[in-house]
Amino acid sequence: MSQKPVSKPKPKPQPAKKPPRPALAHADGLKRCPWPGEDPLYVAYHDEEWGVPEYDSRALFEKLLLDGFQAGLSWITILRKREAFRKAFDNFDPEKIARYSPAKIEKLMNDAGIVRNRAKIEGAVVSARVYLDIEKREGFSQFLWKHVGGKPKQNALRDLNEIQAETDESRALAKALKAEGFKFCGPTIVYAFMQATGMVNDHLVDCHCHGRCAALAKKR
Repeated sequence: MSQKPVSKPKPKPQPAKKPPRPALAHADGLKRCPWPGEDPLYVAYHDEEWGVPEYDSRALFEKLLLDGFQAGLSWITILRKREAFRKAFDNFDPEKIARYSPAKIEKLMNDAGIVRNRAKIEGAVVSARVYLDIEKREGFSQFLWKHVGGKPKQNALRDLNEIQAETDESRALAKALKAEGFKFCGPTIVYAFMQATGMVNDHLVDCHCHGRCAALAKKR
């Protein structure tokens, strides 16, 4: 009796390799991370804010809430609405937000200048109350920064594709925030927050901002 030839399993198709996304030279002669493109508002945010170490508790609270509102959207959408958010949310004063009434929430739901998502708005009120507890107990800034040992983590990447969506540190911080009661703070949101507030320096090494942010970290 003849044996049937054993068929070899077909190799799994490999995912297509992403084209490299290095730092790009702009008309002003400076190289920048590719993600802001040429949008003047986005470029200014990239140059002046993103990756700069932030230690002020209220500013960190604002950024974390805005990153929560970003979930499912692009950051440039939130950036364009940021001033409207600040006006609507009392300049992100946590003491005021913590006392928002159902009537205030309904007012926010009718504000076309912001992202009108009820779960996110109500979550911001809950998160403000949690913030006040943490700030009183140990300081919100201290609570966050201890997850990176109190100083920014320095990465040295040359391609945007090398940047991770989340890390062990962002997963640990997200878990800690959720345990306290914060809303909309998954590990991907938290890592974007950590990048923006300089807890990690993810400017590409050829970007003109990488060295400046690294120098700021050494001053701490």
